[in-house]
Amino acid sequence: CIRDRFGTPLALAQVVEGIDCSARSNPADTFEMTGDDVFGKRFASEHLTLIDEVTGAEIIALTTSRHQNSKVYQTHPQWTPDGRYIIFRSSRGGNDESRRGFSYAISMENYEIVQVTTGDWGNDLHLGWKHNLAWFFENGELKELNLGRLLFDSEQGTVGKPSSYCRSIATLPDGLSPSGGVGLDANEQRLFFAARLPEGRSGIFGINFATGETTQLFEVPFRANHLQANPYVSGEIMYCWETGGDAPQRMWYLAVQPDGSVENRPVYVEKPTEWVTHEVFVGPDHIMFNVMAHLDRLRENPTGIFTLNLRTNEHINRGQIGKGGYWHCDGTRDLEWAVGDSFDGDLYRLNLTTGESTLLTTGHRPDSEGPFTREAHSHHNICLLYTSDAADDLLC
Repeated sequence: CIRDRFGTPLALAQVVEGIDCSARSNPADTFEMTGDDVFGKRFASEHLTLIDEVTGAEIIALTTSRHQNSKVYQTHPQWTPDGRYIIFRSSRGGNDESRRGFSYAISMENYEIVQVTTGDWGNDLHLGWKHNLAWFFENGELKELNLGRLLFDSEQGTVGKPSSYCRSIATLPDGLSPSGGVGLDANEQRLFFAARLPEGRSGIFGINFATGETTQLFEVPFRANHLQANPYVSGEIMYCWETGGDAPQRMWYLAVQPDGSVENRPVYVEKPTEWVTHEVFVGPDHIMFNVMAHLDRLRENPTGIFTLNLRTNEHINRGQIGKGGYWHCDGTRDLEWAVGDSFDGDLYRLNLTTGESTLLTTGHRPDSEGPFTREAHSHHNICLLYTSDAADDLLC
């Protein structure tokens, strides 16, 4: 802390060299200038409106601070169910040496930012599908965060102790640690997760919220990752064979029947010359995924964004873009629209009825020459929002 010759902290002084700075104190509450761990603290908006030079589209940059800010992965919800806030992660206020940082919520009404995790909570939240709650693991415990009450209290300036917003759901068995993704069941009464087991194996587990019991549902002889739950159908999850590259069989489906029995099977059985990646649920019966085209040998097969019916296994190629092809995808549950990005960071909207693709915004990976450079991908979502008894899709 820098002090003047009388020992007064200059950072706290409101009158400096005869200049009254008290009316200019608001910047001290901006996301850029403070690095504290203050649960429920609100930060001033830092949003910036941009115009894409190629498409003319208006883009709102929600975070512009110097910190490492990232969105929730495309397989999981990032909007609160009421559509009022987006949850994101930031390295600011790091809570350990690895600077995992915390989770924050940004208002879609005034773009103010709110800190919603604290201490050792980290920044891995799974939002509710219908209720404004969130779930996370802390020190072997599954906890539920009343996110809606926290955000309301933050708006009113009446935030209480962090513990008053949380309740413990379950304690994991000793030695068990989620490491392959978590998925909230469509009924919001259980959570699924993948965990590493000895000898390169993985287990798929479920936690019952009512009893707190953790049950192993299945075991596979590979590393399971990117686990996600079907937000429309209870008991269904999808996960992948994680290799860090091209898996022999990327996508897998697991369903827990009402009697407790488990169905596990591969989804879209791959050819040796296919590279499948970035699968997401896009409705109660359909998934969407990408078949890569960034290598000559992969172009021996049809490539592009595909949809697949989980009940019939029917799959449809929904289109491809030039150069290296699409990379990530997401779609509306009525199968009318999709979004996909290219290796150059261009974002396209696809009309799944006509096959037409429209360039939305461009150049978000300007220095990339392939998919595996250090530049970030957009990881775009078409978010499911619940309004009263109906559900609406929102492109973001």
